[in-house]
Amino acid sequence: MELHMAERMMIRNVRFPGEKADKKADEKTSGEYEAPLHDVLIAGATSAVEDAAIAAIGPAGSLDDRPDAAKAETVDADGRWLIPGLWDCHTHFTQWSATFGRLDLLAARSASEAMAMLRAYLDERRKAGTLSPDVFVVGMRFRHSLWSDAEQPTLAAIDEASGEQPVALSSADMHCGWVNSAAARRLGVHVDASGLVSELEWFDAYCKLDNAPGAAEESLRLLRRAEEDAASKGVVGIRDYEMAENIDSWTRRFALGIDRLRVDAGVYPERLQAAIDAGWRTGCELPGSHGLGRVGAMKLISDGSLNTRSAYCSTPYSGIEPPTRGVLSYAPAQIEDYMRLATEHGFDIACHAIGDEANTVVLNAAAATGAHGSIEHAQMLKPVDIPRFAELGLTASIQPQHAMDDRDVIARFWAHPAGIPYPFRALHDAGARLRMGSDAPVAPLDPWLAISAAVFGTESSDREPFQPEQCLDVRTALAASTAVGRDRLAPGDSADLVLLDRDPYAVRTPEEMRAMPRSVAATMVAGRWTHRTF
Repeated sequence: MELHMAERMMIRNVRFPGEKADKKADEKTSGEYEAPLHDVLIAGATSAVEDAAIAAIGPAGSLDDRPDAAKAETVDADGRWLIPGLWDCHTHFTQWSATFGRLDLLAARSASEAMAMLRAYLDERRKAGTLSPDVFVVGMRFRHSLWSDAEQPTLAAIDEASGEQPVALSSADMHCGWVNSAAARRLGVHVDASGLVSELEWFDAYCKLDNAPGAAEESLRLLRRAEEDAASKGVVGIRDYEMAENIDSWTRRFALGIDRLRVDAGVYPERLQAAIDAGWRTGCELPGSHGLGRVGAMKLISDGSLNTRSAYCSTPYSGIEPPTRGVLSYAPAQIEDYMRLATEHGFDIACHAIGDEANTVVLNAAAATGAHGSIEHAQMLKPVDIPRFAELGLTASIQPQHAMDDRDVIARFWAHPAGIPYPFRALHDAGARLRMGSDAPVAPLDPWLAISAAVFGTESSDREPFQPEQCLDVRTALAASTAVGRDRLAPGDSADLVLLDRDPYAVRTPEEMRAMPRSVAATMVAGRWTHRTF
């Protein structure tokens, strides 16, 4: 790997978000107070990425006399704003990368619209000569929870639209799939009149799609596009919870030069013992990654999701017959056993829990085992469980864009919840450590969408905020989107940073915050520029 960096680099004339000086700015800033300028010295070694770190930060010109600043490569940031590199703390990166080349059904407002989109996609592929009867056609992100009862998926509809071409469509929350008969036969799954396959059966079936003919070459191309896209948004790292052999997958990817991101590679319970036997534990460096790849947490899915009405709740869903409270993916004793095994062998946990009762179950298991790590989603919590995150030292790994996507679904299916949906502010006020992500491809891999959703509680200034009492201030939201948990870099931090053409703290509307990727001027990972526009 080439680092494309000098042993030392001085980035001059940066500003910090929200910082103001006592003097008036010039005319080009419309008379606002101008932030003071700073210099940042980065010290690295051309032989090892992991050695690149922030050596010093000081007022502009104040670092010039330092001995370690001699012969430093100079980059003039010209007053751009400096923030720590952004992380997406919950992704399914292979599936996210697939959205750059697969049918996206997010805009479909009914089963009929989804099938019309599928027909048009198949016709386009036939005309282009890229459709093979031996290769699955895969679609993503349909949201049938928002469709009327008369416009739900059926096996007859997808069979009529696709014939003998194997087609598998994944729901937006990835907890179910809509497959035709041809795909069901090849995947070895049973489908009823709905054509839907759910939860663990769907997880297993979906993994088979990535091993289908022609998938490997296409996957590599799309992975490169996805990491380039992430870097252009200021992303320096991800936690990847793909349902795969992530340690092996990312070791291969780094060897192939897919190295614009830091990656924490999660391990699922069924693969945990093999990882332990191989000598892995959370934090171990992946071979050949030059410090960019690490073994992540054990990812355990305790329950389903809201959109498939399978998140495990203490009260029944509204408007559903026969009544249901959702399902647990594992018995409470199994969850506790997996947590104990992980903890005893040096693994953090990352436990998916959406329904309020599922969160109680996993918090109880963590308390019983001394597990450390995160609860993923924490989507609905009983008030009594909110302070337990801080008490147990567990991180609340939240996905604020989900609240925007789910606000109407909540009114439909969680009309009388026993817990608080999306209690971001309540968790923060109770002392819980927050980390934010997307759950891509459930929501786009874009920290600015998460920050906007957390701060404004709405995607549009024309619509009232969802639960405004649960919104976060921008400083907290930005800090929760970084590995350092701060909105400013400090000496000793890894040289992971972003330069912005705009101060994010000056943003006043959700539309402006969601447009912040256009203001990302440069992204640096471990002292290397992975994206730069100037």
